[in-house]
Amino acid sequence: MFLKINFSMLFILISGLVTILFSQTKQKGENKMEITSTAFAEGELIPKKYTCDDMNVSPPLKWHSAPGGTKSFALIADDPDAPMGTWVHWVLFNLPADVHELAENFPAKKKFDNGAAHGKNDFSKYGYGGPCPPGGTHRYYFKLYALDEKLDLQPGCTKRELLHAMKKHVLAESQLMGKYKRQR
Repeated sequence: MFLKINFSMLFILISGLVTILFSQTKQKGENKMEITSTAFAEGELIPKKYTCDDMNVSPPLKWHSAPGGTKSFALIADDPDAPMGTWVHWVLFNLPADVHELAENFPAKKKFDNGAAHGKNDFSKYGYGGPCPPGGTHRYYFKLYALDEKLDLQPGCTKRELLHAMKKHVLAESQLMGKYKRQR
């Protein structure tokens, strides 16, 4: 009897350790959520087309490997190098879990039929506002969040309000950083 209990307990202990190790590997490994763009790669220059110096349209974005249980996505684009502090270029939330890309020139509507909505950026507008640095090279982060619920927020919310609402609901996050410097 003593031998059986020890083998049973050993089996349970080993099974538990394997489960823990597997889940940690999965979170850190190849199934990590990733956001990309066909317009620019991580750390590259954002093409002029997507800035205030040209068409000022949003770049195309795609993502994959969202974790199970994802109910919606949120996207924030901002510039931490702005002279007065981080400048918010885009706030988008409640993108349905089955959406895995945004086309170039994503509409600047307040609210969409699928439940997605725009917050206001620091240009006081809905939708995307492209890079427009006053000087030097700035970094622009496109941050994607997989959430375990749709958020109870109104269109026009701020980045701060969005971050507060999703505080305990983030399942995964990923970011894409591009740079831009104005040519004078």
